[in-house]
Formats: sequence, C-alpha cells, structure tokens
Amino acid sequence: MSNVSKDLLRNYIEQQQFTSANDVLESLKVMFRDVLQEALEAEMDVSLGYGKHDISEKTGINSRNGYSKKTVKTELGPIDLNVPRDRNCEFEPKIVPKHQRTINGIEDKIISLYATGMTTRDISEQVKELYGVEMSAETVSNITNRILPLVSEWQNRPLEETYSFVFMDAIHYKVREDKRIVVKAAYVVIGVNLDGEKEVLGIWIGANESSKFWLSVLNDLKNRGVQNVLIFCVDGLNGFKEAIGATFPFAKIQRCIIHQIRSSMKYIPYKDRKAFVGDLKGVYKAVTEEIAMDNLLSMKEKWSDKYPNAVKSWEDNWDNLSTFFEFPGNIRKIIYTTNVIESLNSQFRKVTKTKLIFPNDESLSKMLYLATQKVATKWTRSYADWDLVINQLKIVFSEVLGAKV
Repeated sequence: MSNVSKDLLRNYIEQQQFTSANDVLESLKVMFRDVLQEALEAEMDVSLGYGKHDISEKTGINSRNGYSKKTVKTELGPIDLNVPRDRNCEFEPKIVPKHQRTINGIEDKIISLYATGMTTRDISEQVKELYGVEMSAETVSNITNRILPLVSEWQNRPLEETYSFVFMDAIHYKVREDKRIVVKAAYVVIGVNLDGEKEVLGIWIGANESSKFWLSVLNDLKNRGVQNVLIFCVDGLNGFKEAIGATFPFAKIQRCIIHQIRSSMKYIPYKDRKAFVGDLKGVYKAVTEEIAMDNLLSMKEKWSDKYPNAVKSWEDNWDNLSTFFEFPGNIRKIIYTTNVIESLNSQFRKVTKTKLIFPNDESLSKMLYLATQKVATKWTRSYADWDLVINQLKIVFSEVLGAKV
C-alpha cells in the first residue's frame, strides 16, 4: 500500500470515529456495497455507450430504465443493491450476474463445511451466525449440488493403462429410495500406478454388495482405459474371483488376511481365542508357502474337530490367501491386507457419522467425493522402497509390463 493510500485510509478512519471492531465491519459492508453499486453503474455506462449524466454522447436508441432491487449474501452480511435496467433488456451485469444471490466466497465456505460432514441444517445456522445471512437448509443443499458435475467428471475421467495394485472394498449406508429406506453399498476402488502413487479410481453407489455389481465396476474401469492390473487385493466376498477372472484374467488375487482372520474368529469362543490366534500367526506370518501349509495342516489337526468352519475357510480359499507368499517382504506388506482402503473408509465414516439416512444417491456421492478429495491431498508420496517393488514386479509380470516401466 502506497503512502498516499495510507493517508487516505487514516483520514477515513478519523472521519468514521470507530469505537469497536463491529463499527469497522459495518463500515466495510457499506463501502463494499458502494463499490458494487458503482461497478454496476459503470457496467451500464459501457453497455449503453454513454454516462448516466452525459447523454450528449448517446448514439443508440437504448437507454436506462430504472432499477431492480436485489439482496445478495456476502461474507460481510446481506447487502441491498439497485441493479440498473435498460429498456431493451440487453444489460447483462458481470460483477453481480443475474440470478446470482451469493458472492464473495460464501458458497465455497458452505461446500467446505459440507465436506466436514455438517448437516445442511447445521450449515444454515452456521452461516447465519457467521455472516448474518438467512439461508435455508434447502438452499444449502442446492449450493452443494453445484459440485455434482465435478463428481460426474471425476467418476468418468480416463484412467491409466496399467496399475500395479488395485484395492477393492465396500462401505454401507442407508439411503432413501422410492419412499423406502434401503441399505446401499458405496463400492470403492483404490489403484496404485506404476510410480507407486495411490489414487481413488472411483466410487460407485449401488445395491447391497454383490459380485454382480463388482463385475460392472470392473467393466467400467476397463471402459475408462485400464487394460492391466497386476494384483487385486480384495475382501472375502463370494464371486470376487469370478468377476476379476472375467475382466482381468491375467491378474493375481490376494484375499485380505485381516478380513480372513476376522471371519475365522467369529467361530472361536473367548476361552480359545488366544491359542487359536497364536496358531494362525504360524500360517500367515510364515516365511514360505510350504511352511505356511504345514502349519495350516497342524492347525487343522488341532482345531478342526472343535471349530471346523474356522479352519475350513482357510483351506477353501488358500489359492487366493497364499498369493503374497510369491513375493518378498516389501510387496507382501502392501498386498496382504486392504488396510489402505480401510483407512479411507474410516475417513468416510468420520464425515458421514451425522447422516443416519441419505436422502438420495447424489447426496451420498457428494459427501464421499469431497472426503476423497481431502484425503487425496495427503497422498503425496509413493510407497517406500518403490524401486525395489517395481523391479520385483517387472520380473514376475514381465509379459504384461514389458517396456512400460
């Protein structure tokens, strides 16, 4: 700020005789209104080709035709404006466009508050408290709806040709549909590209989790450009293997060990849990698959009579549970669990905890999209020791990767 403008500012302060910060704020509000009003007048001058009090330069037949009153909501509070009109209805103001009722960042603030999980009703109360602006919950919802085109664009964006790892899981919500409350699944897919960088590839809202819907998700990934996935990391949903085999037949599948442990423990009473978990560790923490299988057989002899289902699920799913034994420790650490997606889901739960029921799919999509964008800003690094990881993958998947890496 120059010395001249400082002098003007000091003179203005002396004239106003401020006694509190609220006086300053109210003065800024008046000043802001005056600047907006003069900006609108200047725009009308340019549109008509002559000044309001200088008709000598008038050349056309169009002319001023009074004003329309308009109240706009700003961070300084509501401001009343007189928007100039012309007789031919040709004037299109740019400073405060027609139909625009909020300016100066309030909409961005609303979307930011919505992204934290606040309800539309709470946001309307917050806006009133902060800015003195009356805004209904419906208006807040309409403002947040303006990001729906961004959600659609993000959901349909082209993807990379090859991903080293893809994690898939679902999180469930109650959504109102056809005057009923139904449980829907948000199908979440995270991809790790060949540079070791994570990104959420998409979120699909559909019927309660099923292999049929997962097949449509995988086909959508293909339609958006994904040709190869080296390893899928999934939970224990029946039909996952078949859906992946139908779309990415050369990909390996690793069933989440943590999910498998939780599933097994449902059959074990408290008195035997410590001993059972100790034997399980001998399976999934084994150095080689051969040792793991030997320990699994020993565990079967020890526990199958008492808890047949807990042991049988390991045998039945061994082909997908044992995939990680093919790789060294740095890759095993990445793929043996879907923790990366569980971590994302925990963020989703934080921002949706106040929403017992979503009014529609779009409302759920908006909130999960905003949460995803926030999480993505923290994914700035590739996985540790990625050079070692990718070199191992190049050896195992040489036919797929070729000269890609």
